Amino acid sequence: MVVHSEIVQLRAAKIPLIGYLAVHYWLVIWQNQTIDRWEVWRKAGCCQHSWGYLHKNLLQYAQGVGNGNSWVEAEWIDNDAHLLIDTIENSPNIYPYKYQYRYWPGPNSNTYIQWVLNEAQTNYYISSLGIGKNYQPGRIWV
Repeated sequence: MVVHSEIVQLRAAKIPLIGYLAVHYWLVIWQNQTIDRWEVWRKAGCCQHSWGYLHKNLLQYAQGVGNGNSWVEAEWIDNDAHLLIDTIENSPNIYPYKYQYRYWPGPNSNTYIQWVLNEAQTNYYISSLGIGKNYQPGRIWV
């Protein structure tokens, strides 16, 4: 049996009513016998560990968002997980949109996830159902 010291999972779940068009993404860190869920949520200050719209452990790590179960979309282990963990855990200090939230065009939950993946240089891009992943301030959306 292989035991890993650090794991990061990218999880997703269908959004209520529009799950065929959009999903909500979040990140889960498994390390030191703890599990932490990190995400941006549509309401600010919802739990003990909130920084604006950015939350740690707002929901259980695998809990969906109201339209069925969640699933693991990607997983990074040990060394591949390390830079992601550093980026996620430092995101309350460096994520530029933690006090902003808009469903469309963003910044939203998927903006945060793609930002973390980019900052950690994973070369992983969430699916087109991750509405808001390509948010850029000042961009004119048609």
